[in-house]
Amino acid sequence: MASTIKNLSESNGSSLQDIKSKKFGIVVSEWNNEITQALMSGAIETLLKYGAKKENIIIRNVPGSFELTLGAQILARIQNIDAVLCLGCIIRGETSHFDFICNAVAQGITTLNIKFHKPVVFGVLTTNTLQQAIDRSGGKYGNKGDEAAMTGIKMLNII
Repeated sequence: MASTIKNLSESNGSSLQDIKSKKFGIVVSEWNNEITQALMSGAIETLLKYGAKKENIIIRNVPGSFELTLGAQILARIQNIDAVLCLGCIIRGETSHFDFICNAVAQGITTLNIKFHKPVVFGVLTTNTLQQAIDRSGGKYGNKGDEAAMTGIKMLNII
């Protein structure tokens, strides 16, 4: 498991560009709200830690993870948004719904990266159990919201 080997949110910051003037959009799923709010808190904390200004972080909520793509597209269209973080949590159930939603969201976010030529980050937990989601949203495996924010920052370095 990658999260036991390396936490992407850990960086010495020396090779990162100054993000004080960068604007970040965060789209957060309301489904599995306790998890997604923890992801959002982690993402905001990381952005602020590395120099983003609070007023340059725009947050929009969407009903579920499937809607993250449209929410991200709306934010990505805003010219002064430099990166968009998509935060959600999809927990496997008893039907194939999980697979359809995971695939649709991953493909949608990939398409937005290409379409808008700006980072649109996949910060969506796709877990088998609620406990796995808890472990990855501030639990024993860290906070993947932190990692989504760091991914956005690092991707801005290559643009």
